Amino acid sequence: MRLFRKQRASKPTFDAPIAPDDAFYAVGDIHGRDDLLLRLLERLAQDAHPTARLICVGDYVDRGDNSAQVLTRLHRMQSGAGDMMTCLMGNHERMLLDFLDDPVRAGSRWQRYGGLQTLASYRLPPVTETAPERDWLANRDRLRDAMGDDLIGWLSDLPLIWQSGNMAVTHAGADPTLAINAQKSRTLLWGHPRFSEMPRTDGIWIVHGHTITRDPRAEEGRIPLDTGAFATDKLTAALIEPGRVEYLTA
Repeated sequence: MRLFRKQRASKPTFDAPIAPDDAFYAVGDIHGRDDLLLRLLERLAQDAHPTARLICVGDYVDRGDNSAQVLTRLHRMQSGAGDMMTCLMGNHERMLLDFLDDPVRAGSRWQRYGGLQTLASYRLPPVTETAPERDWLANRDRLRDAMGDDLIGWLSDLPLIWQSGNMAVTHAGADPTLAINAQKSRTLLWGHPRFSEMPRTDGIWIVHGHTITRDPRAEEGRIPLDTGAFATDKLTAALIEPGRVEYLTA
């Protein structure tokens, strides 16, 4: 009878090598922790890889206390680094930009998900959810003035993905059923329900933040980086080079 039993389909596995074109550091979600960012940058300087680029996966603002300082630091760094540094957009940058575009529609949600701390970092008060439209618009205008056009323009132009070899860096992951160049913006910013359970079949590793991971490891085609810095006091980066991933924390 065993000969006629239906065989169970084996779970697909991911066995592609780690093969970027060049070495790079990827930094997880910062969320306003400028103190940890500075400490991590010092750690990377001590590590002193001679050619590695620096890629940040987004969520620089909200939740932690120093979003304004984080944005200023990253903006200045990238402006001086050329193509040796890339900052990607995260869903929290998207919510901030949505607030600047339409504060009446987007303001309450952004404040609930950490925007209160970002406003405070610019020394601006929150707006009550029942406030009239003029209060939301006024606070949006004050934030625009505090941030400045250069910083807002930089944020608006942040890319959603960066690639090197068979490594794709995004904020929140990717739809495992779609090619990398066919991903939806919402998926790259907010994630996909099957991302953590279904391995890709195209040999592309996804380096990502967004989902807090206590003990991050490179496995099944995923390299997580978000260790919940705003709550855990632990900001994580990874050095990714052909054949290996090394995690570094501050």
